[in-house]
Amino acid sequence: MAPTLVLYVRHGQTPTTGARLPGRAPDLHLSDEGRAQAEAVARHLADRAPGLPGGAIAAVYASPMERAQETAAPIARAVGCRVRTASGLNECDFGAWTGRRLRELRKLKSWATVQDQPSTFRFPKGESFAGMQDRITGQVDSLVSRHPGQAIVCVSHADPLKAILARDLGTPLDLFQRLEVSPCSVSAVLHGSHRPHILGINATGHLADHP
Repeated sequence: MAPTLVLYVRHGQTPTTGARLPGRAPDLHLSDEGRAQAEAVARHLADRAPGLPGGAIAAVYASPMERAQETAAPIARAVGCRVRTASGLNECDFGAWTGRRLRELRKLKSWATVQDQPSTFRFPKGESFAGMQDRITGQVDSLVSRHPGQAIVCVSHADPLKAILARDLGTPLDLFQRLEVSPCSVSAVLHGSHRPHILGINATGHLADHP
């Protein structure tokens, strides 16, 4: 099978970025900065498209959350696609932690487990990190099989993207918190028949004028 280039994009900034753990709470939209970031990454990907496998971006997939859909929309317009929703790209289900302030969560004893041994942690009434990683890797593998020899965009969230990148790198899940995935950053992985090839992680140069 011809290799597939997957361009992972984190959604743009929202009013709660860096302050709360929004999870799957509804009605969280991009901030003004986030919309500007989404437009910037759309221009960047459209400019790159002619040099990608197949000479274009074949499909744009996004998490069902509003902030991911709003980030994917200008990308899809710029490359002449429609946004396709992929449920496996969804944010982690943080359960009872959904919506809580990060400064409060950092005081919990379990926060150390989240940072140092995430493979053992399940959010109260929510999803485990291991389950989240299995979910997004299964989704990406399915999408790769649909698009041999093509380039696709997957718009998702920080933790799921760090989890899939850890898998692609061959890094244990317990080390995935060492990865940085900034709003509207692009990470590029070429998925071949033998192993993934990491072409770039957390590229943000296209956001120079959009903090």
